[in-house]
Amino acid sequence: MKILVIGESCRDVFNYGSCIRLCPEAPVPVFNPVEIVDNGGMAKNVHRNVVSLGARASLVTNRNWKSITKTRFIDKKTNHMFMRLDCNDADYGKADLAKINFDNYDAVILSDYNKGFMSEENIDYVGKNHPLTFLDTKKILGSWCESISFIKINDNEYEKTKHMIGPEIESKLIMTMGSEGCRYAGVTYSVSNVEIKDPSGAGDTFVAGLAYKYVETSGDMDKALEFANKCATDVVQKRGVGTV
Repeated sequence: MKILVIGESCRDVFNYGSCIRLCPEAPVPVFNPVEIVDNGGMAKNVHRNVVSLGARASLVTNRNWKSITKTRFIDKKTNHMFMRLDCNDADYGKADLAKINFDNYDAVILSDYNKGFMSEENIDYVGKNHPLTFLDTKKILGSWCESISFIKINDNEYEKTKHMIGPEIESKLIMTMGSEGCRYAGVTYSVSNVEIKDPSGAGDTFVAGLAYKYVETSGDMDKALEFANKCATDVVQKRGVGTV
């Protein structure tokens, strides 16, 4: 099995520390860092999850991903996040898809964080050049994504874009709903009730697990959705952005 992941990437940095007093100059906590965890985020995280599941995977992403950082400052004891600092967030560049041989892949995952790396035309192009595509996007949906096989969005994203969804798109939608699982074709797929330590990257893991199991089972969507739910449930029980 070989899966292609396309999308923008960054570095996810988790700065864990302790806060035991307030700053004397202002009513804010004094943060004492004790541990830093640094890994590839966004499309890089999707790619890592696909690889961890056992598939061969290729990644098309921005070359400067290491210079784009999302740094969280988190109390290590409670896992409470005090702040997130984003650097170089407007510098993802543009995707170059012209040289991709889509025939080499069993599936394509489009991890679109709507940072300008992939245009609507890019996404439509991929959908028209590969028979099995999975889109996870922050864009408002439109006719440009009708060529995609399946579209994963969360419940908050659905509320923002539902006015643009017609029957052609509705039939492709997979909506994730956090602790309530996910919904596809009018059916809700529930998840186990677990302690959530960190939801960061759960959507990346979900779409990676979905594509992997769909290909492995030759198109059994029920098994793919159940597996994707289990993958996401696994990572939310870990600190930071993890892999299944």
